Amino acid sequence: METLKCWRSLREYIVVFMFLITVSKGSACEAPSSPECFRRTADATVYFCEWSMNTTESNVTFLIYFNNKITSWRILEKTCYILDESLRKDKNHAVHIQVEAQVGNSSCMSTRRSVVLPHTVKYEAPQNISMSWFKNNLNLRWIAAEKYPALAEIRFRRNEHPTESWGKIISMSTYPPISSCFRSPRLPALPRPTGSLVCSYHVVVGNLLKDSVYQVQIRHRSTRALNPLWSDWSPVVTVPAELEQKPEVTIMTRLLNGARKVTLTWKPMPHAAAVTGVSYILNDTQSSQGCPCKQKGHPINTSEHTTTVSLSAVNITVIARNSAGDSPPAIIQVPAEPAADLKICDKTLLDGKLNKTCLELYELQDGDSRPEHVITLMAQKMKKKKQIKMNIKDYVRYLYFEHRCEGGRNPQTVKMCLFYQKEGVPHRGPQDLIAFSETHTSADLSWKGIPSVDQRGFLTHYILKVSSQDELKECRNISASLLKHRLKNLTPGTKYNISLVGVTRVGEGPEATVTINTLPEKPVNVWWSLGLLFLFFFLTTMCTCILKRIQNKIFPPVPTPVIPDLNPYQPESQKFLEGKEEVHKLTLHQHPEDKSVPEDAEKTTVLTGEWDEGTDEEEDDGVDSRMSEGTSDECPGSTDEALMSSREGEMTDLEQVDNEIAMLIYRNGLVFDVKTDSP
Repeated sequence: METLKCWRSLREYIVVFMFLITVSKGSACEAPSSPECFRRTADATVYFCEWSMNTTESNVTFLIYFNNKITSWRILEKTCYILDESLRKDKNHAVHIQVEAQVGNSSCMSTRRSVVLPHTVKYEAPQNISMSWFKNNLNLRWIAAEKYPALAEIRFRRNEHPTESWGKIISMSTYPPISSCFRSPRLPALPRPTGSLVCSYHVVVGNLLKDSVYQVQIRHRSTRALNPLWSDWSPVVTVPAELEQKPEVTIMTRLLNGARKVTLTWKPMPHAAAVTGVSYILNDTQSSQGCPCKQKGHPINTSEHTTTVSLSAVNITVIARNSAGDSPPAIIQVPAEPAADLKICDKTLLDGKLNKTCLELYELQDGDSRPEHVITLMAQKMKKKKQIKMNIKDYVRYLYFEHRCEGGRNPQTVKMCLFYQKEGVPHRGPQDLIAFSETHTSADLSWKGIPSVDQRGFLTHYILKVSSQDELKECRNISASLLKHRLKNLTPGTKYNISLVGVTRVGEGPEATVTINTLPEKPVNVWWSLGLLFLFFFLTTMCTCILKRIQNKIFPPVPTPVIPDLNPYQPESQKFLEGKEEVHKLTLHQHPEDKSVPEDAEKTTVLTGEWDEGTDEEEDDGVDSRMSEGTSDECPGSTDEALMSSREGEMTDLEQVDNEIAMLIYRNGLVFDVKTDSP
């Protein structure tokens, strides 16, 4: 009995010791979370288990228990995978799963979780998310986990407001048809072989602002599994604003030897659209067709690019691209280089070997820089040469080019000319033939050229025919480059029929006609002649008057003194009045010795216009005395004495007159009328 009691007491001590050890172990670590075991798709044969644990220790190992049996030993990570083969017995039944963490000499056990493994599916976090704007709706696409639709949860917020709460929507993603899926290399996150078919899920988030920047996260889960789990959130994806405008491109062209160097520059995109970066894709019609150099468009991260094109017409397309889509294309048309005196093709390579030469032909339309239908023939397509030649039409003008690729990258044009596979006569005549500026003997003609579509051949010249009264008067050739002509040496008052026709190397085309009437001759009008003569005399008279006025203003005439008539004294005797005075010729001579002029004469001479202040009587006396002295000295005893005596007699008679005597004084070029009263 004592032995049994001792055994019992020892057993109790062992239990207590084990309990203490367990307690000590539990206090040394924190138990991990209950594990979650699942497979990535419904058809997967590998199960993944995940758990978490808050610890800073680096030497932590984990043990996985399935139905109290250790399945995995010494796992260093917080995840593991289990093959389907090891769970064949418990595949369709609930499995109890636990995780034990060991930290040094301590260990701790997670709570036990029961799960049916085939029923639990957890997708990978969405990967390769692509986005695009359609109006104010944001289209999101990512790689599909299965070929069945999935339930998706999207949360979003504006990038300019990082503190605002997330907006969330839950939507059923659509699964595209097999035709839109693609085959891609093996993705590291998906257990798919290389070249497997990859499709994508599609979700639309509406009522957003397409000119704003958003942050987006996505997670999804299966819709066919019995126990689906949400996947982890995808990394935060920044969605830039939509590229609504096409790039504003400017072009500068420089001519090289048989080629053109084209430099393109464009303005940067708005900041909201370029927040995640913008690249530009450039393509041209020559490189895309591989004539003569084949180049693929590659992204360009700068705002300038230089390329080389041939002399033929080419369209260059510039597209801006960000992570939310592409901008509308900016199409720059570079017309064919105009060649002076473009000649007719004398020989082509349509029937010869091309080697490294590329041929390019397109219909030469009026005003078209780049036609829609371009015929390209390269050495790689010699098998289709006959079929291509059948596409060349008869009676159609083509612009023919021969290109070569220098250095594998630079195209060069070695020949450029006009080409007709077969020529004919024009379908139409010159357009809008009109006559104007008709005179008595001449007239002017003008017309529009025949459109190249209607020429059907190379226009060599025009034929002009001028006829009157059904008689051909003139026929001449006019250059095909002229659109005007002047007719000369016509007959006045005559009706002429004029025809103009275009001529090719094959023959003449339809003619354009016009009728003109020259002006008749008119006789000279007599009344017009008289009117012109009258106008001549009138203008002559007016000019004479104007010239005289100007002369009078510049050289005014010296006025002559006006001496009024004096009424002599009427004597009582009528007989005295009846007498007549005899006037003899008087000749004045100056004595050679007497050359000096008395001072009194200088003062009193009339021409100087200077008069001394004095009475009228004194002035008269001085004049009379000088006159008497001069006559007496020069010619005494002559008839002057008689005249002087008679004058003195008359003056004595006038002194006795009671009436007023009017006297004229000439001073400084003016005549003054001075009246005095008789004494």
